[in-house]
Amino acid sequence: MRVSSGSPSSDSRMVTFSIAPMTTGARTRMSVRRLTVPYGRMRSTIGMIQSRGGRILTITIGADSIHPASAPPVSSPTSQHPAPAVTASPTRKVHADVPVNTYKPRSPFIGTVTENYSLLSEGAIGRVNHITFDLSGGGLKYLEGQSIGIIPDGEDARGKPHKLRLYSIASTRHGDDLGDNTVSLCVRQLQYEKDGETINGVCSTFLCDVGPGDRVKITGPVGKEMLLPEDEEANVIMFATGTGIAPMRAYLRRMFDPGERARNSGYQFRGKAWLIMGAPKTANLLYEEDLQRYLRDFPENFRYTKAISREQQNPSGGRMYIQDRVMEYADEIFRLISDAGTHVYMCGLKGMAPGIDEAMTKAAAARGLDWAELRPQLKKAERWHVEVY
Repeated sequence: MRVSSGSPSSDSRMVTFSIAPMTTGARTRMSVRRLTVPYGRMRSTIGMIQSRGGRILTITIGADSIHPASAPPVSSPTSQHPAPAVTASPTRKVHADVPVNTYKPRSPFIGTVTENYSLLSEGAIGRVNHITFDLSGGGLKYLEGQSIGIIPDGEDARGKPHKLRLYSIASTRHGDDLGDNTVSLCVRQLQYEKDGETINGVCSTFLCDVGPGDRVKITGPVGKEMLLPEDEEANVIMFATGTGIAPMRAYLRRMFDPGERARNSGYQFRGKAWLIMGAPKTANLLYEEDLQRYLRDFPENFRYTKAISREQQNPSGGRMYIQDRVMEYADEIFRLISDAGTHVYMCGLKGMAPGIDEAMTKAAAARGLDWAELRPQLKKAERWHVEVY
């Protein structure tokens, strides 16, 4: 997917919460109590404490004690739509050593194409390819959610080299072959009409046309906005259209691919991952075989919802878009957002953002919430991640 112009390790520490009071059913414990959990469950435990009306007095990680500010108020358990408690964890585990700009436009890495194949089924609209490059010998490392730049061959109308275009990475840090020396992209050929003539996008056409053995100028990696949380029990909601599935594909492979799970002893995803995917036709759904396998193998952890605009209708009889799915599942989406361990990712065409924002605004208002206030809180808490193009 085109976008606009360090590795986690396991942690064996234990986390102890000092809490007062906590509601359990109809009873409220008035005395201070302590709760000890593994480090990887810290975020989900914070959400659980807040949802039960508890107030965290201290958080102790090993020998380090933290005194967080009082947790924000939580709606009454009898409220039909409890307001999300949007907070940044005071002990957020940050990605260490995020690689950025290892290769720059003036001295790009020259990658070799190893494969380039269509991702579309018969009857699909357009052209979308999966392209993999060999990075051997270059030291170009990346994380899921980052992007690389591609400088297409040739010159522009002024006789100057083409400028780079950024594309979201569709593979995990280990590459599709788990060898730590490849990177993959999901690319749609850009085409548009101008004065009765079909114009092909320069870089997207270049990429869709390259073949095994071709050498391509690569820059980057760049980006920290779309990084996947390291919390193994996080909830991850993903909104994607078209090639916006690229980073989501990387996340889901890291979470559920057997080879990835074998490689990542320090990351064994146990949370909830929900992909809400938009496409014009069923034939335009990407990586469908992988997604169906994840559904089969991890039914308790993966959920997949489709919005196929030319084949499905929304409740008013119009075309089904992602924003219609947001309204349909608003209760579940907002319930997940109320968990401090939930992250939301949006990736795809820029035009998807206003529709989703409008749907979230309406859904929030129906629950007595102001999305214009809630969204910045999620963003500040580093739980709302958007990359559109």
